Amino acid sequence: MSEAASTAQRSGGWPSPAAAWWLVALLFLAGIFSVIDRAILNVVVDPVRQDLAITEEQIGLLQGFAFGLFYAVMGLPMGVLADRTSRKRLVVLGITLWSAATISSGFAQTFGELFAARLMVGLGEAALGPCAISLIADMFAPDRRGRPISVYVLGQGLAGGISLSVTGIILSFAMAGGFAGWPLLDGLAAWRTAFVICGVVGLLVAVGLMTTKEPARRTPRVVTPKKGGMPIAQESAFVWRNRGVMIPLYIGFSMTFLVAYGAAGWEPAMLMRSFDVSPAFLGAWLGPLTMGFALAGPVIGGQFVDWSMRRRLYSLRFAFLAILPLLGIPGLFAVFAPSPELAAVMIASKNLVYATLGVVMLATLQAIVPPQMRGISVSLTLILNTMLGATLGPLLIASVTERVFGDEAMVGWSILTVCLPAFALSSLCYAIAWINMKKALRLNLETGQLLTAGMAGQDSAKES
Repeated sequence: MSEAASTAQRSGGWPSPAAAWWLVALLFLAGIFSVIDRAILNVVVDPVRQDLAITEEQIGLLQGFAFGLFYAVMGLPMGVLADRTSRKRLVVLGITLWSAATISSGFAQTFGELFAARLMVGLGEAALGPCAISLIADMFAPDRRGRPISVYVLGQGLAGGISLSVTGIILSFAMAGGFAGWPLLDGLAAWRTAFVICGVVGLLVAVGLMTTKEPARRTPRVVTPKKGGMPIAQESAFVWRNRGVMIPLYIGFSMTFLVAYGAAGWEPAMLMRSFDVSPAFLGAWLGPLTMGFALAGPVIGGQFVDWSMRRRLYSLRFAFLAILPLLGIPGLFAVFAPSPELAAVMIASKNLVYATLGVVMLATLQAIVPPQMRGISVSLTLILNTMLGATLGPLLIASVTERVFGDEAMVGWSILTVCLPAFALSSLCYAIAWINMKKALRLNLETGQLLTAGMAGQDSAKES
């Protein structure tokens, strides 16, 4: 942060830049491990199937439904807790739970045991999103939130590639006997070793978060909160009153992440089945490429959000959201690539869309809801993204492979069949939200007032 930006941050009564960015750094790491711990399974699909003697659809259930059940069910309660209790403590507890569950995944002997462990991973991770975005919103001024939110989302974007690379390295090392004699790891199958190592390392982030302080909650002048925060009925009423903007936003986001979760769950298996590559190829090619595209997304999204806010181009972000899903469509055709290297580039390119869209979407939600709804607004995205994305995406692709094509080598076609309509629907929903947001700004409706109120407050602070 520049000296001028640091001065502006402090003069508005906001936390010091050092404290704010230290918290962002820890949330960044938490986001990375949250994705790694849920995504390890995507790389070890076939070893897990063989070791536990389970089907493609059961793998789809483990990837989506098992993880997503508690993640979705607990999403709203976690959002309520994030708006009413210590967000820092809630995140620490969540990280501890999901890391312990990841470790236990490595020792599962049956489908039921692994299913139960995945449930606990989802329960722990449900705390992170609502708390992280709410914490960032209370650590940075409105016209400076885009960059820290982009850093947080960057962690989750990078995590997909990091998971592929780290899991590939661990698998290769384990299969070569590299962990012989290590406590807990000696004698474990390679896929089990990956779960245990990643779970143990994740616990260190929880320790780091204990060094931070809970920031004060901030309220723009347009909103007069009631003691204890908005009751659930009022929060529901807010969404319903502004349904023309809010509902398309949520559905559009969930359709994009149906692709993100579904395709990511089966693309490593598609590469290994269709192009006969090894886990080492995933670590050397798909992992770094995924990280490269994921790095660019938050930078683009964060800069765009801050740029559009400073120039008072409030509805432009909605048009941007409508375009982004269409840019991901070419990556769905990776199964037709002439080489595994080109297929990896095509698969990884979609992460630019996911990461950019995630930053713009989360920053938009924080700008168009009252501050006492910030945690719940993010929880709703987690609930819908999990129910429609994480739960259905991998399972739909597995079902199409098993029940329509009847051939596991056709999984690339299944990805295309499920994900192409989802991207198109996402774009349509965002276009509807754009139309309705322009109306809200023109008529000075509730979401329009909130979107512009933050910058009005900044202008008043500068004048004083």
